[in-house]
Amino acid sequence: MGRLSYVKASEMIDGAPGPTSRIYFSQRLRLHYVDWGNPDAPPLLLVHGGRDHCRNWDWVAGRLRKDWHIIAPDLRGHGDSQWSASANYGMAGYIYDLAQLIHQLKLAPVTIVAHSLGGSIALRYAGIYPDNVKRLVAIEGLGMSPQVLRDRGKKPIDERMRTWIEEQRALAGRLPRRYPTIEDAFRRMHEENKHLSPEQARHLTQHGINQNEDGTYSWKFDNYVRLWPPYDMPQPNVEELWSRITCPTLLVYGKESWASNPAEDGRLRHFKDAQVVSFERAGHWVHHDRLDGFLQTVQPFLAGQPVPGIS
Repeated sequence: MGRLSYVKASEMIDGAPGPTSRIYFSQRLRLHYVDWGNPDAPPLLLVHGGRDHCRNWDWVAGRLRKDWHIIAPDLRGHGDSQWSASANYGMAGYIYDLAQLIHQLKLAPVTIVAHSLGGSIALRYAGIYPDNVKRLVAIEGLGMSPQVLRDRGKKPIDERMRTWIEEQRALAGRLPRRYPTIEDAFRRMHEENKHLSPEQARHLTQHGINQNEDGTYSWKFDNYVRLWPPYDMPQPNVEELWSRITCPTLLVYGKESWASNPAEDGRLRHFKDAQVVSFERAGHWVHHDRLDGFLQTVQPFLAGQPVPGIS
């Protein structure tokens, strides 16, 4: 615990040197994060979502790095972090990893911007350790909508367990998809999110793949992260954690996303000090789809100033 290793990045981001790759350890896993420098500035954690990686924040980090000491981790099983030997990716493990990173680097009180799965992790962490989080932005990070949760809850636990076992067994026999060239992987990335520019899709692809021994390319994430566990914290417990968050919280949503807006579905009521802002012409990856608008909203929020466009 607490050991760090360093690998200097050589690329340039917006004309300035890119981040430094570093390592920390959590539950015996070797986990990766990037450090954007500026250590005398206040700490800002950027936490990515499922099947993503820490370098998806490069455009955000490039614009915020002058005012913040930015740390962006790869979640376990993602990016350049180690895969779980048990193929288990439960929420408790993710929360522990975040808690260890903040503890080992002595970041608290820390400001956090997090997306999707990363948002769910950060929100729960902030409810467990409310004094450790100064401000929090969660991009579509509240998880499944109340309606989806109700539908899921109608299935008896034996049925959910059988489904999970069958899906786990199927994944055990599934090899990571191989792409003949980086261009093939890039096309798949672009198909996944039509809002991405070709430049964005190419950047995300280059940092999101490894080359196999036979010369083909595969995504870095562990296939098992696709499978959500058959049970989670009971929803009342999750809502209790949300209610324990004391820091100002901004919940960000894209109007073209599949995600349910908490201002409309009732989940906002569980927060003491939260606001919702939604973006036109944006899907699930608001920080990619509307980068300028996202930063124009988030920067004043992080600085403690009024936020334009609050719904």
